[in-house]
Amino acid sequence: MFNLTQYGFARGTTEDMAKFQNSADAEKLIPGRVIEMQRELYKLVSEYGEVPAKLPGAFYHGAQAREDFPAVGDFVLFSYNSTGNSLISQVLPRRSKFSRADFSGHKVGYAKNIVEQIVASNFDYVFILCSLNYDFSPARIGRYLSASWQSGGFPVVVLTKADLVPDYTEQVETVQAMAHEIPVIAVSSKTTLGLMELAPFLEPGKTIVFLGSSGVGKSSLLNALAGETVMEVKGIREDDSKGRHTTTHRQLVMLNTGAMVIDTPGMRELGLWNAEEGIHLSFAGVEELIERCRFSNCTHQSELGCAVQAALEDGSLLPEQWKRYNQQKNEAAYVESKSAFLREKALRQKSIARYNRSKMQN
Repeated sequence: MFNLTQYGFARGTTEDMAKFQNSADAEKLIPGRVIEMQRELYKLVSEYGEVPAKLPGAFYHGAQAREDFPAVGDFVLFSYNSTGNSLISQVLPRRSKFSRADFSGHKVGYAKNIVEQIVASNFDYVFILCSLNYDFSPARIGRYLSASWQSGGFPVVVLTKADLVPDYTEQVETVQAMAHEIPVIAVSSKTTLGLMELAPFLEPGKTIVFLGSSGVGKSSLLNALAGETVMEVKGIREDDSKGRHTTTHRQLVMLNTGAMVIDTPGMRELGLWNAEEGIHLSFAGVEELIERCRFSNCTHQSELGCAVQAALEDGSLLPEQWKRYNQQKNEAAYVESKSAFLREKALRQKSIARYNRSKMQN
C-alpha cells in the first residue's frame, strides 16, 4: 500500500486531524497531498496512489476567500472515487505557505482588486533561484527573501548558470550582504558545480519550493537533482537573457533522495502579501537604525540625531538597501490597506444579499 508519510504526512499530529479521526466522516474520507494543479483539476497522492480530484459545489459556496482553496503541497481530506474524479472535502492546516499579492494584472497603486494567491504550501525550504547572467537582480532577490521569511520556510539563495560567468564573486558577495547568514550557493546544472552543497536540504520527507523568474533554470536544476529529465527545458532569449515559460502549472516532484520539490511557473513580478514580519527579518539592521533615531517620528530626511542619515553618510547603510526597504514597506502598507477595504466591502455585500434574500422569503 502507498505510504503517504513518504510525502511528509504525519497522521494525528494536528488538532484538526485528531478531530477528524473521531468523527463520523473518518470512514469515508482519507488524507492525501496535492501534487499537481491545473485550473480546477487536482492530482493527489494517497493510499490509493495518484488520483485525480476536483472540488464539489459545496466547497465553492463555503469558501470565504481564495486562500481557502487547495494549493500544491496541501494535505487534504477527500472521498475516493475509483472510476472518476475524487472529491476534496477539506484542506488541513498549513504549516507554511508562500503567498503573493495578485493585483489582477495592474501595477501597485492602480489595482482595483487585490487577492492572496498561494503559490505553494507545507514546505521546509525555499530555494530562491536567480541566474548569474544579465538577468541577475539583487532587488528581485530581496523581495523573494522578505516573502520567504514570511512563508515559514527557510530560504536558500541559489545562483544558477555559474558556468556562463567567468567570475561571479561580486554577485555572491552582493547577495550575501543582503542575506546575512542565509546560504548563498552558486550552481551549474550543466557542469554539476555546487550541486553537492544543496544535498543537506534534500533529506527524505523534506519539501523544497523553487521560486524565481522564467529562464533562471528551475527546470534544469530539478532535472539535475532528479538525475533524469522530469521537466522540459526551454532556452532563453539571447538579447536580454530573459526566459520562456517552461513550467506552466505548479507540481510536486519526488526525488530519489526522498525529498520533494514544488516547481512553480516563473514570476516576473512578485507582489508582497502580508509581508510585514518578513520585511522585518530581511531588514533587521535597517530597523535597528530607525529605533536609534533621536525622535520617534523621525522622517529620516533632515532631523538632528537621525541614525539612518548618519549610516547613509558613513556608508554603513547603502542607498540601494534603504531604497528597497522603503519600497517594500510602502507596498506592504498599500496591500494591507487595499485588501482590508476590499474584505470589508465584500462582507457588506454579503450582508446586504442575505438581508434581501430574507425579505424575499418573508
